[in-house]
Amino acid sequence: MAAFLLGAVLLIVQPEIVPSRPAINSKTETTSQSVQRELLKKTSQKNDFKENIHSNGSCRQLPQTIIIGVRKGGTRALLEMLSLHPDIAAAESEVHFFDWEDHYRYGLQWYINQMPLSYPHQITVEKTPAYFTSPKVPERVYNMNESMRLLLILRDPSERVLSDYTQVFYNHMQKHKPYPSIEQFLIKDGELNVDYKAINRSLYYIHMQNWLKYFPLDRIHIVDGDKLIKDPFPEIEKVERFLKLSPQINASNFYFNKTKGFYCLRDSGRERCLHESKGRAHPQVDTWLLEKLHEYFHEPNKKFFELVGRTFDWH
Repeated sequence: MAAFLLGAVLLIVQPEIVPSRPAINSKTETTSQSVQRELLKKTSQKNDFKENIHSNGSCRQLPQTIIIGVRKGGTRALLEMLSLHPDIAAAESEVHFFDWEDHYRYGLQWYINQMPLSYPHQITVEKTPAYFTSPKVPERVYNMNESMRLLLILRDPSERVLSDYTQVFYNHMQKHKPYPSIEQFLIKDGELNVDYKAINRSLYYIHMQNWLKYFPLDRIHIVDGDKLIKDPFPEIEKVERFLKLSPQINASNFYFNKTKGFYCLRDSGRERCLHESKGRAHPQVDTWLLEKLHEYFHEPNKKFFELVGRTFDWH
């Protein structure tokens, strides 16, 4: 009887198991691992981690899928298209939990609170494009859920650089603030300015290496952003299969809007397009500068293709 009571006590006081560390060549536990484990521990101790289940059976839960990037790769379009599926519950805004320290220190319960209400059969999805290029994020996501399914959407690196600049340019224009021409960012001492942050974000192989330290390639589905723009349905079909969703999205959910110049969505008779900030025209760039960009990205693209075992139709 005493042995039975002792065993029961041990079961009650046993701490919540934290996911094990990834198999990487690291001799000491990193700071972010320690912080995340403490967050998990505090959450467990406070008993805060229990979802609020509503009377209709819905609740907020941690995402089972995250769109990790890339910035200006088509993450918003991907999320909107994926939301056509009835088994998807998508967070409306970018959460920035894993890459912003102010958010991360709030803990996982705060993260759950940012998620939409969903039913048990639904997959909760959030997207934050900055995750892909943030060095701390892969480890933090792993420590939360090592079985996470990740979606990464990429486009031609040179085009992504131009889109990156275009977004910042328009943000300044809306605030009536002057902003330098793209040439002032791309050129330094007559050569391509490889220190420009937008160029660094397009060095996909560097950031992918960091993610592959924690997640195997079969846990990361890469969406071809250029193909998603030209013909979205086949790309969304692949995403459905990756997430093990029943095939619910079909070609009739997409129609080409000639005025906007890109595909819009049709759902239960209701039509909607992406925000007017999407699909903006890129600035005119001299041919020689574009060639410089294409030349610079040739080797990094080749390394990325070798890393993921597939090629993309990039310059």
